[in-house]
Amino acid sequence: MSLFKTLAEKPWETKGVVGGLRPEGVFDSPNEKVTLNFFLVIASVVFSLFTVSYFIRMELPDWQPLSEPGQLWLNTGLLVLSSVFFQWARNIVSSGKQKNLTTAFVGGGVFAILFIAGQLMTWESLQGQGYYLTSNPANAFYYLLTGLHAVHLLGGLWVWSKSSMRLFAGAEAKDLKLSIELCTLYWHFLLIVWLALFAVLANT
Repeated sequence: MSLFKTLAEKPWETKGVVGGLRPEGVFDSPNEKVTLNFFLVIASVVFSLFTVSYFIRMELPDWQPLSEPGQLWLNTGLLVLSSVFFQWARNIVSSGKQKNLTTAFVGGGVFAILFIAGQLMTWESLQGQGYYLTSNPANAFYYLLTGLHAVHLLGGLWVWSKSSMRLFAGAEAKDLKLSIELCTLYWHFLLIVWLALFAVLANT
């Protein structure tokens, strides 16, 4: 009878911890960091595919490259400052301190907002000069690549705003450490992506 009972058991329906062991994750890193890393890989593939498509499309005769807007240099500086401020905030929480944390973390987000505002000004300036989205493929790719990057920044700013509200509410640095680390990693990634896009747009 015990043999039949053993064969009839369904271990996948057993609830609780099996074998007296505690459940453990596959990765040592927090789930949020693993998720972000997967997202960054996917985003890298997406930007890479669009960049490859850009180079392939520019070989056709109807491609008319637009002049490089000077505003992009200022915008790039703003995004660099944003990344620097986030790294400053990360260094503060890593040392277990609280002083200047609000200035560093909020400052990083503010410079990112200024970057997006600068991009909007650039788009308006280009349209004022007649470089419309549907004018030619080069214009369409410019708005597509810069717009896609801006959308990723807006997503990061949503997470940043939630962490900022917790910071203003008096949260301790240790409670925000993971959020600040993830924001910093994300901003460094977007800075690298933007520098690559800027180099492509400026030299083609």
